[in-house]
Amino acid sequence: MQNDRRLAVLRAIVEDYVSTEEPVGSKALVERHGLGVSSATVRNDMAVLEEEGYITQPHTSAGRVPTDKGYRLFVDKLSTLKPMSQAERRAIASFLDGAVDLDDVVQRSTRLLSQLTRQVAVVQYPILARSTVRHVELVALAPSRLLVVLILSTGRVEQRLVELPVAVDEDALSELRNRVNRAAVGQVIADAAAALRALPEQVVPHDKAAAPIVDTLVDAMSDHRSDERIAVAGASNLARYGDSFDTSVRPLLEALEEHVVLLKLIGEATSGGLVTVRIGAEGPYEELSSTSVVTTGYGPGDEALATLGVVGPTRMDYPGTMAAVRAVARYVSRILDEA
Repeated sequence: MQNDRRLAVLRAIVEDYVSTEEPVGSKALVERHGLGVSSATVRNDMAVLEEEGYITQPHTSAGRVPTDKGYRLFVDKLSTLKPMSQAERRAIASFLDGAVDLDDVVQRSTRLLSQLTRQVAVVQYPILARSTVRHVELVALAPSRLLVVLILSTGRVEQRLVELPVAVDEDALSELRNRVNRAAVGQVIADAAAALRALPEQVVPHDKAAAPIVDTLVDAMSDHRSDERIAVAGASNLARYGDSFDTSVRPLLEALEEHVVLLKLIGEATSGGLVTVRIGAEGPYEELSSTSVVTTGYGPGDEALATLGVVGPTRMDYPGTMAAVRAVARYVSRILDEA
């Protein structure tokens, strides 16, 4: 019973501190949260929580604030995530459904996530190597010129012009199109490229069109421009944390300029809708020990192709942030699945 009550006290301290940005005292806790016990009992519980390292007293005669350990216990004990309201869900759907291509999806997701959480949002572009081939289209522009269109499970579309050494009629083009799709569709990039390289040996010897088409597709599949690309939005939200500029904001602003740092900070993609929270020193960089990161993976179906999330000082609304990150990831995954 005492442990449950102390957890309720800790939860109340976290919620009040995030909301008011001021250290929390026992009297305020009793008045605001209806804990059902006296101020003296709450003070005793706070003393135990402080002794165990879950809260700390920043100044003499001041209230208490959560430590990283306190935030960690608070997050671990969340039984359910704060649900998104109907209005928030409609806003997410309408904003993201208007996207026209993968770049637009990523940019819109980043802006939306920063607006929902009032934090810095980071969205990694889907990693090419993890994606599969959804479709290949060969379009005749002239008897010896084709437009090759490669469509991936990430929603990414690559288009290339191919000049053929011979003219190709519609029947031959249809046969090539079928062969290419049978070899590549549903395969991860590496396997699709290997299957395509074997195609010229399988078609009739005098068909000179297959080789340049295969070379073009393999080249498109090995284009790694997006493998380490990220989009960032919401840096202006850090102005809310001016009181901790040197400890929290300045290091994070510097990190925003280094995409390699951000990629390591948000970590590997996780599948299954799992939301990961790393608090303070749990992250990979000591200089960002006053920063928390909330992330999850996204991709079509159950396939996590990349990571999205938010980064900010440890004093953040964890339930609301976790819910927003999960909701946006689900909508983006749905868009990619339906693309």
